[in-house]
Amino acid sequence: MGSGGRSTTSPDIKTLAAGIRAGDRAVLARAITLIESKRPDHQDAARALVQELLPETGKAIRVGITGMPGVGKSTTIDALGTFLTGEGHKVAVLTIDPSSRRTGGSILGDKTRMARLVNDPKAFIRPSPSAGTLGGVAARTRETMLLCEAAGYDVMLIETVGVGQSEITVADMTDFFLVLMLAGAGDELQGIKKGVLELADMLAVNKADGENIKRAKTAAAEYRAAFHILRPRSPTWSPPVRTYSALTGDGISELWQQVEAHREKLTASGEHAERRREQQVRWMWTMLDDRLTSRLRSDATLRARLRTLEASVAAGTLSPALAVEEIAKHLGL
Repeated sequence: MGSGGRSTTSPDIKTLAAGIRAGDRAVLARAITLIESKRPDHQDAARALVQELLPETGKAIRVGITGMPGVGKSTTIDALGTFLTGEGHKVAVLTIDPSSRRTGGSILGDKTRMARLVNDPKAFIRPSPSAGTLGGVAARTRETMLLCEAAGYDVMLIETVGVGQSEITVADMTDFFLVLMLAGAGDELQGIKKGVLELADMLAVNKADGENIKRAKTAAAEYRAAFHILRPRSPTWSPPVRTYSALTGDGISELWQQVEAHREKLTASGEHAERRREQQVRWMWTMLDDRLTSRLRSDATLRARLRTLEASVAAGTLSPALAVEEIAKHLGL
């Protein structure tokens, strides 16, 4: 059985699916490589594989994690993931990093800061695809998440490495969005993007240890005040602000208690199921957009025509509407 490397034969979907269901990490890794492949035959096989495994997906708790550079995302994931595997969970760590153009993405460097988790047999760490549009990277990460769920991982930690739109994307594929912050709130509070706070299901202030504990608590109080002027993401959940230390592990279990409390509350109100349904439909449209964009990029004739159309639109001799109409006709739309 091949992993998709041969050009003439498609991967054996049933065998791949069986290996994933059995929790075979090597098979899971090969299947994810298949999903990330840009080859049309591999993409067809990947779609068939995801469809085959769909009944085994959707049961995991999906947690999105973001934060400014230096906040300690990697050490937090290492501490939280290690705590969770110690509690009997199987944890998959995935990233959204649309900015990376180097093979493997930046999480490979982060693995050195996930020393415990990277060697934990109950954990699986996978970087985002090494290049591509945010939509493309997000689609691959979503499908990777489904494969991990089918392999028995019951907690997904989705890390956003990029900024801005990638934070919205991660919030839109997870059940719980955790925003990490540092003490020294004053100036930092001015720099927090309102949009990110509105997505947050919890704010957690890291490095609450040693002489920094008091500053961390002061920062948390300021962030709580900031939350009062924002409309929460859910009508049944008020985002808490907590302090913790990824270094010592203090407060990590309390963070997870909030994730579980959030799940219980939103499940009881029906919001959890509704959010998942909405995410599935938005996922479909995101993938469609990416498919159309890929078609535009891969069609050499159209690429040449696009440059001419852009020049005409820029010069004011052709309206954008007519330019779009010509592109749509070329695509058979």
